[in-house]
Amino acid sequence: MLKFLLVVAVVGLVTYLAVRLVQRRLPGGGTPAARRPLPGPRPKPKPKMVAPDDDEDFLRDLERKRRHPEDPESPA
Repeated sequence: MLKFLLVVAVVGLVTYLAVRLVQRRLPGGGTPAARRPLPGPRPKPKPKMVAPDDDEDFLRDLERKRRHPEDPESPA
């Protein structure tokens, strides 16, 4: 009976280690250290807009309106 329990324990340990090895190789699996991004250049975060003058589209539209004012007699 003791040999049977020892065999079951060894098989269980080998199975556990095999499953852990497969999990670590999967993306996002394993320990937190395995989930760390790879070294290298990181993508730059998009800057948050604080005010309208930080928005390039808004500034471009203002410049267009300044250079080409609409005809005052045309309906809006």
